[in-house]
Amino acid sequence: MTASQIRIDVINSLSLKDNPLGDPSRRELPIYLPPGYNRGEKRYPVVYLLAGFTNRGSNFLHRKGWQENLQERMDRLIAQGVCRPMIVVLPDAFTRYGGSQYLNSPAVGRYQDYLLEIVEHIDANYRTLADREHRAATGFSSGGYGAWRLALDHPETFGLIADHSGDKYFEFCYRPEFPRFLEALERFQSLEAVLADPGAVRPIDTAFHTVMNIAAMSACYSPNPASPLGFDLPVDLESGEVREEVWARWLEHDPVHLVEPRAEALRSLRLIYMDCGQRDQFHLHLGSRILSRRLKALDIPHRYEEFDDDHFNIQYRLDHSLPAISRAMP
Repeated sequence: MTASQIRIDVINSLSLKDNPLGDPSRRELPIYLPPGYNRGEKRYPVVYLLAGFTNRGSNFLHRKGWQENLQERMDRLIAQGVCRPMIVVLPDAFTRYGGSQYLNSPAVGRYQDYLLEIVEHIDANYRTLADREHRAATGFSSGGYGAWRLALDHPETFGLIADHSGDKYFEFCYRPEFPRFLEALERFQSLEAVLADPGAVRPIDTAFHTVMNIAAMSACYSPNPASPLGFDLPVDLESGEVREEVWARWLEHDPVHLVEPRAEALRSLRLIYMDCGQRDQFHLHLGSRILSRRLKALDIPHRYEEFDDDHFNIQYRLDHSLPAISRAMP
C-alpha cells in the first residue's frame, strides 16, 4: 500500500475577495490523503479540521516535541484499525485580527462561505463520498466553535461534528475577560493603533493576545459598518460598563443559546462529539457541561467527555474524536 500524502492546493476564494481587512483571498489548503489513495477508484469520507484562534490549518502538520503531527497521527490510527482511511482538510481562516470564528461578518469577511467553497473544491477534485453522512467538521477552541456553526447553519452539508474545547457559554468564556481587556489596552496608544498593524506590535504577550481576542470576537459577533472600527465593543472603554445591547448580540452566536432553535438540525446529525479539559483556563468545561445538559433536555444524542488537562496542546484528543467519527459514518 502506498504511503499517505500531504498535498497543498491553492484556493482563489470568491468569498474572501475584497474582504474588509484586506486579508489574502488566495490561500493554501493542506490536504491529508490516506495510504492507498493513489491506487484504485475508492472514494473516501472527509473530515474538515479547523484550527483555533491565531492558528492556521497548516499548524496541525508541524512537528512539536513529544507530539505527533496530523499525518503521523492519522497514519497510526488507520494502521491500528481504529479509524478508516479518510481525507482530512486543513483550512486557513486566519485574519489580520487573529481569526474569523469561521463566520460570515461584514467586519471580517465571509469565512463560513469560504469553508463551503472548500467543500466544493474537495468534492470536485478528489475521490470523496460527497454527502453529509460522510462529511465531518471538527476543531479545537475557535475551531470547535466553527464546527458547531457549520452543523447549526449547514446541516445539509455536514452530518457529523467533533468539538474539542470549543467556545461556548459566553458568560464564562468571554465576559470575565472584559476587565483584563480594558487593563491590557492601557498599555497601548489606542485600540485603533493596535488594529491598524497588529503584526508590528511587540512584545506579543498576554496583554496583546487579550486585546486582540476581544477585538476579534467583537468583529465577528457585533459587526457595525457605521462604527469607526467596523464593529461595536461590548464594553465602554472609559467606564468599563458592559454595553448590554451589544452583549446581547454576542449571545445570539453562543451555541448554548442556539441549541433550542436549531434542535431539529442537531437531531439530524450522525454524531455530536464534545470534550474538554477539566482545568480549561476559559472555563469551557463548565460551558460544555451546560451545553450537554441543554442537549440532554431536548433528547439530542451526543457524547461528552472530560479529561485531566487544560486548554492547550490537546491535539492528542483526536485519538478519541477521529475514531468516533469513523464509527459513526455508514
